[in-house]
Amino acid sequence: MIRVLIADDQALVRAGLTALLGAEPDIEVVGVASDGTEALALARQLVPDVACLDIRMPGLSGIEVAKALCGPDAYPPIPVLILTTFDLDDYIFGALEAGASGFLLKDADPDVIIDAVRQVAAGNGTLDQALTRRILREFVDRRKLQPVTGSRADGLLTTRERDVLLLLAEGMSNEEIAASLVVEVSTVKSHLARMLPKLGVRSRLQAVVWAYQNRIVDLPGPAGD
Repeated sequence: MIRVLIADDQALVRAGLTALLGAEPDIEVVGVASDGTEALALARQLVPDVACLDIRMPGLSGIEVAKALCGPDAYPPIPVLILTTFDLDDYIFGALEAGASGFLLKDADPDVIIDAVRQVAAGNGTLDQALTRRILREFVDRRKLQPVTGSRADGLLTTRERDVLLLLAEGMSNEEIAASLVVEVSTVKSHLARMLPKLGVRSRLQAVVWAYQNRIVDLPGPAGD
C-alpha cells in the first residue's frame, strides 16, 4: 500500500486529490494539510511514501517543505511530488533543486496523476511531458556549473551503469532499458540502486538532471528540432 500525504491550500483540490487517490486499491491517503507548516509536521509524524505538495501555500512553500523532506540533509528522505497550477520555470527549477522526484500540473489527466504517485513511490521520477524538453535545457543553461567530464563519469560509474544512465536520460522505463541492454529488469534495478548513491541523488529524475547538468548527455534541442 502506498501511503500518501496531500498538502494544498485549496479545500476543493485537497478533497479532489483525496477522492482520486483514495479510490485506488493500492493507495491510502494518510494525511491532509492546508499549509506548508502543517504539511511538514504531518510528514515527519506519518513518514508517508509520497508527499504531494502544492508550491504556493501559506507558511512554508512547497519548495521549502520539499527541501526539508527530500533535500540532502533529510533523514529519512520522503519522496515529493509537486502538483501545481503554475508552470513557471523558476518554480520547476526550485522543485528540482529541492530534490523533488516529480513535477506535474494540476490539470494533468487523473490517470497521469495516479501513475505519477506510483512512479514516485517506486523511486522513479516524473516530469510533465509538455515541460520536459524546455525545462531540461533551461535548467542546465541557467546553472553556472563547473562541467563534469565524461571521463569523470566513467570514473564514477561502471560501463553498464553509464549505459543505464544514458538510456534513462532518453526517458526509458526499467523494462525498456532491460530490453535494450538484453538483461533482466531486476538487473536494471540493481544497477540503479548502486548508481544513484554514486551520483549523490535519490531518484531517477535527479539522475537525469545530473546527466544533463554535467554534459554526460547532449542537451535536447529546441522544440521542433
